[in-house]
Formats: sequence, C-alpha cells, structure tokens
Amino acid sequence: MGRCPTRKVKKRRLSHKTARRDKFEVKGDDLVYTELRKPETETKPLELSEDLPGMGQFYCLHCDRYFSNASVRDDHFKTKKHKKRVKLMNGPAPHSQLDADLAAGMGMPDNGPKLMAA
Repeated sequence: MGRCPTRKVKKRRLSHKTARRDKFEVKGDDLVYTELRKPETETKPLELSEDLPGMGQFYCLHCDRYFSNASVRDDHFKTKKHKKRVKLMNGPAPHSQLDADLAAGMGMPDNGPKLMAA
C-alpha cells in the first residue's frame, strides 16, 4: 500500500487560509496610520450596527477589529499581537501605494535638480 509507484510528486492541496483571510479583511497599515493621526475632533462616535460583533461598539482602532464586549476587547489589548501593532503605528509611517509605485519605477521620474539655463 502507501504511495502509487508511478506518481513522483505529491498532489498539493489548496490552502483554506486564504479564504479565511478574506473573511476578516482589515484595512491596510497606511489607512489605519492616517486615521490614527486625525485630530480627536474629526473622529465620529461608533454607530450601532447589527452586522458587527457587539453592535459595533467595541472597536480596536490599531488592529481594525470589532469585539463582542468590553472584556474581550480589554483582553485583546493585553495580547502580543496588539502591542506589536501599536508599536508599528506609533513609529514611522508605513509604506503606501505611492512608495511601492516609485520603487517599481512606475512613479514620476526623478531627474535630479534642474540646471540653470544661462
């Protein structure tokens, strides 16, 4: 029994992780970073939403996640994942799409300083 003697390569199965990742789609790091930099006056209170856990009232801005109640959210604040995310958001600005385009050579060309026509 065991393997088929004619098959040299094991059949690879598709991972279910990509489908699960799409289910919990979060904002990009650059969007969260800009939202954190907004003044307190521009942020609006959380609206009630039946589609979100906890009616959308228990939200972690750094991780872009909703929680079912305050105790679960407070437990989340103590996790290593959240602390790393807070540290990332308090540091320098994360890369944006413009940075990626410039690195790929698709942005505006940088020809250096213009020479004076004399």
